[in-house]
Amino acid sequence: MKNMPIIGMIVGIGIIIVILSFVFTFNQESDIAEVEDTFDKEIQPVEIPEIQDKLDDIEKIADENEYKPLEREWITSGPFQIDRSEYAIGESIFIRMGGINVDEKGQIVTYRQLNATHHKVYITIPFDGTDKSASNTYFTPQINSKRGICSMDDLAGEWFMVFRGTDYPNIEFEINKKVLPGTDVTSVC
Repeated sequence: MKNMPIIGMIVGIGIIIVILSFVFTFNQESDIAEVEDTFDKEIQPVEIPEIQDKLDDIEKIADENEYKPLEREWITSGPFQIDRSEYAIGESIFIRMGGINVDEKGQIVTYRQLNATHHKVYITIPFDGTDKSASNTYFTPQINSKRGICSMDDLAGEWFMVFRGTDYPNIEFEINKKVLPGTDVTSVC
């Protein structure tokens, strides 16, 4: 009788071992998956006309808005230079000032064209030869309701710089209707 509980435990352990071996056997078989050989098969694309139309529209917009910066020209008037004669909307206008005489003091006033006969000040940048004889600066014309520039049409056109306090000739430049990628051109007025 004393051996009964020991025999029962041995039989119980044996049953558990048999059950676990079946479980492991089935789990190992379920981890194995058959892979279909697709190297020799050709995948046929499914054409959906709506998707192709969208892709064509995106490609057309990308072609229309293709942006390539123009090379720097460095248009000069006395000690003042700008880097190009033509800019896209969103491009910065770089101004170099070098060799300003000690007695020269004034302002670089940039005007934008309103119509065939009127212009409006966009930005004024002071310069003083006693303070610095050389410096660099830039500005980026943008759509801005406070400045009265409501859309791309207000930015595009002929612009010019006047060098107040000097006899240097004006520098003219143009902002065309091309748009620098990433520039917000949403109308604001």
